[in-house]
Amino acid sequence: MNKQTGVEMYVALGQQAAARRAADIAAIKQCRFDTIAVHGLYSMNEALNFNQGSIIEPMYMSSSQGYRDSDEMEAALSYQVPTWCYSRIGNPSMYYFEQTLALLEGYGADIETACCATSSGMAAIASATDPFLAVDPAKPDQKINFVTTCQVYGGTFQQFAERKAKERGIEVRWVVNSNDMNEWEEKIDENTRFVYGEMPSNPGLAFFDLDAVIKLAHANGIPVIIDNTVGSPALMRPLTRGADIVIQSVTKTITSSGFGIAGAVISRANIVSKFGSDGMKANFAMYLKTLPNRDNGQNLSPMNAILSLNDMRTLRSKMDLMSRSTMAVAEFLEDHAKIDQVNYLGLESHPLHELASKYLVLADSEHDAQYGKEVNRYGHLMSFTVNGGTAAARTFFDGLQRVWRATDLGRIKSVATIPAISTHSQQGEEGRAMAAIPPNMVRLCVGAEHPDDIKKDLDQALAAIDGKVTVQVPYEYSTGGASGASIAKDQ
Repeated sequence: MNKQTGVEMYVALGQQAAARRAADIAAIKQCRFDTIAVHGLYSMNEALNFNQGSIIEPMYMSSSQGYRDSDEMEAALSYQVPTWCYSRIGNPSMYYFEQTLALLEGYGADIETACCATSSGMAAIASATDPFLAVDPAKPDQKINFVTTCQVYGGTFQQFAERKAKERGIEVRWVVNSNDMNEWEEKIDENTRFVYGEMPSNPGLAFFDLDAVIKLAHANGIPVIIDNTVGSPALMRPLTRGADIVIQSVTKTITSSGFGIAGAVISRANIVSKFGSDGMKANFAMYLKTLPNRDNGQNLSPMNAILSLNDMRTLRSKMDLMSRSTMAVAEFLEDHAKIDQVNYLGLESHPLHELASKYLVLADSEHDAQYGKEVNRYGHLMSFTVNGGTAAARTFFDGLQRVWRATDLGRIKSVATIPAISTHSQQGEEGRAMAAIPPNMVRLCVGAEHPDDIKKDLDQALAAIDGKVTVQVPYEYSTGGASGASIAKDQ
């Protein structure tokens, strides 16, 4: 057998394997959301033929794959056959996670989706946006820009304002009122490469009419990139409405245990873009995995892939539970004398409540025996401002005993932070003012505890504004010699 014949043999075998997996994808797409989350593409065929019959996806810690001969290696490394080759690029554990998330983001629509998992949410943002910001050889002097909501996670703001604008000279055009379609339209021109939005936004819960933004962007030949971290595919699936690319900071909502650090870029087939190669537009996520991320190295590790995959199996039920609990807490705070304003899209008093209700719907609620109809769920993230300004907000924050003080969200445990001194501190006062993040704002993500216990903790911490608060301190700061000792702090 000559060299060419040998490669052709492996290509034919690879095509057969791809056809089998395509059949598996078609079969699992006929299932409900929860079944897809539990099984993904890990079928009995995968288990019995490739994984010793293991009913749970194995964690492949091997850094690379061995090949039968030079022909198979040539076919694999030229991307003519499915391959794991090297875990910086691909790995079986990573593959099972990516396929499951891609299926969930496309659930309910007859579309093809693909996923490229990354080492973090920030790596996902860089992966999704940087390919569109390359210099066009035909227009080397073109002043590139992109349009984005200003109400985004603080790390996103920094990546755009510092890494892209200041360091690379790319113009960032901030949309201040994302629900004003005139503002979007005014900022898009022939040099705009994409539009970007985070919805619901962290921490201010900004929201916009996604259908209208998609229509506007596509009319201008540019893709729509949406950060869906807070909503997750359990509540909202932008790709099914025509968005081109979705970003997940998988670390957050999806990996609710807090064990894994991961990100993901999920794309639909044949994205709209006047910039880029045909291959990039046909399957953007696979383009990332096999080309830019192969070279830049920000893809996901096998261990984090399995940790996140395991958490994702119960995503819908957790989002239902945490959304209902967050609603109860929001209603409690809305009526509290020490709270100035509550930002939660589930509240009928929120100016964007009706718009959010169009998009935020619990997956399969109409097929759920508990509901039997579509029900709105608004997620686990809320924010509020404390009466009395910055000092009062910090006194309240220091008084929390059950809710964790941490820069985290989407946890199975409730977590709070003050964005102005943590997640959004680096963007400065001007940037925070533009994004409507005052210093007395507290961000709260409600977990799976009983909401009565969270309300009780919030109430006692708010009461501390008028008196003393007991603060838990680490062992090394304690003079009593006992771990977890507490001290009284006069406010």
